[in-house]
Amino acid sequence: MIKIYGIKNCDSVKKAIMFFKKHNLEYELFDFKTQELPCSKIDEWAKKVTVKTLFNARSTTYRNLKLKELNLDENGQKEWLCKENLLIKRPVVEFDSNILVGFNQEVYERSFL
Repeated sequence: MIKIYGIKNCDSVKKAIMFFKKHNLEYELFDFKTQELPCSKIDEWAKKVTVKTLFNARSTTYRNLKLKELNLDENGQKEWLCKENLLIKRPVVEFDSNILVGFNQEVYERSFL
């Protein structure tokens, strides 16, 4: 089963959901606004992609928390990802023990079709 991690009103998450619906692929949504992601999941993802890939330094949450001023290293970014799930770049899609971060039509087509 494909699992999408993100928030319902995120444009990239909406694109991913539309892609899966269009191609009749079953998926499950884990919504960061209603569910808390355990830090162990971030640790698991960090073994497959870099923390920098997971960390969304362009998000409103990042700006509101003034994290740029902290000049975070990878460990600092990982700590913040655990504390504030809305800093995770969206969507994160898990499938067949792989993950994709963000939405890219071509990558999704290669991975799922």
